[in-house]
Amino acid sequence: MPFRAFATPKQHRQPSLFGEILDWMLAPLMILWPISMALEYSLAYSVANSAYDRELRNELVVIAKQIDYRDGRVTLPIADAARQILVSDELAEVSFQIRGLENEVVDGDLDLPAVEFQPDMEPERVYFRNDILRHRDVRVAYMFAQVRGLTGAVLVQVSETEEKRSMLASNIIGGVLAAQFILLPLALVLVWFGLSKGIAPLEEIRRTIRDRKPQDLSPIDPSDAPEEIRPFIDSINELMRRLSLSLQAQQRFVADAAHQMRTPLAGLKTQAELALRQHDLKGIEQSMKLIAVGADRASRLVSQLLALARAESPAQAPMQRLGMHELSEEVAREWVAKAQDKSIDLGYEPAAGADAAIVEGDAVLLKEMIGNLIDNAIRYTLAGGIVTLRLALSSDSVTIDVEDNGIGIPEGERDLVFERFYRVLGTGSEGSGLGLAIVREITELHHGSVVLIPAATGAVFRVILPRANARMMPLHRAA
Repeated sequence: MPFRAFATPKQHRQPSLFGEILDWMLAPLMILWPISMALEYSLAYSVANSAYDRELRNELVVIAKQIDYRDGRVTLPIADAARQILVSDELAEVSFQIRGLENEVVDGDLDLPAVEFQPDMEPERVYFRNDILRHRDVRVAYMFAQVRGLTGAVLVQVSETEEKRSMLASNIIGGVLAAQFILLPLALVLVWFGLSKGIAPLEEIRRTIRDRKPQDLSPIDPSDAPEEIRPFIDSINELMRRLSLSLQAQQRFVADAAHQMRTPLAGLKTQAELALRQHDLKGIEQSMKLIAVGADRASRLVSQLLALARAESPAQAPMQRLGMHELSEEVAREWVAKAQDKSIDLGYEPAAGADAAIVEGDAVLLKEMIGNLIDNAIRYTLAGGIVTLRLALSSDSVTIDVEDNGIGIPEGERDLVFERFYRVLGTGSEGSGLGLAIVREITELHHGSVVLIPAATGAVFRVILPRANARMMPLHRAA
């Protein structure tokens, strides 16, 4: 018995754009072709009918002109040879009939059905009808002829079986078919050639992208592309632009991480080597304390670098409706211990109606943003100082202020503090210079703005975020 587990899976055949277009062009053709043939046959039969009807009419008129009325009788005074000529036809059976005033058969075929004179009919006018004579379909031309000396009109009919009409229609349609069988393959070749030329720009784009080097993310030139393909090229260029930005962010993150981690790791290594050379417990303990401080510093730096990388990758940030009052109060509580270690009074002032301070954002990143503002304020505020986290609310925005009465920022450096790794010199405070850069990135990700407001003492950092629409998704409570 075969083992199903080792059976080769059937590969899915990828659809071809060329094949799809060709199918959609040929499918209607295959449907319309039989319909067109039926219409062409009907038209050919109509043409044949018209031609043979003229011939049949002429025969009817000839017979009607020969009718005579003598001695109270309607007669057709022509010789037998002439009669034979009237009804002779190699391809069809021809019959004629003459009926008198009493609808009696005066001459001709007795089996040809009679026709009654209708009020809308005109004497001497030729009419046509389809009928059946001896179980065969016939075409009949008839008229009510007026005979000299006779008051009234006699019915004159000439019938003809339809073989030659069908034969002529078949010959016509045969000629049309012969031409179509020649032209159809030629049309298919032209369609194939036209489609090949039409999709050639797509093949050119494929080759252009395939031949590029992996690091080449420059946009594709759409100037020579057809109008229908330009939106496709624009989409590819937009994707390349986003990939380029993402790649630049990753490269910048790796470079920043490598640069910033070098110093704390070197310090940790130095302290570890120093501890290994110590012989007394007090010296070893002191080195271990320094190692712990350095590890905390490195851990904080790693957290900041990860936050920066997350802020630069907005596609990874899950956006939710968040209550900024609860979130701000939670972050303030987390930093109380750090403030107390430095004898700083950390407070939180909620806005009036703070429960309505709703924004759409990423809870983790917004906590990181507020935490960096508080951390920055604590670092540059002397012992005994005051740091205040304040929430304000307007009709369309939520404002977050972090105010301190610390050493402040010189006027010439206020535009630089949001740059990466920039630190105000001469403050005696340690840091990576990433905190305010992270604040700016997170604020811009949330479509907000951050500004530094000078104060008499210290500084005020203000973040303005747009309020969420009240009809959006349900409010998410930060954990």
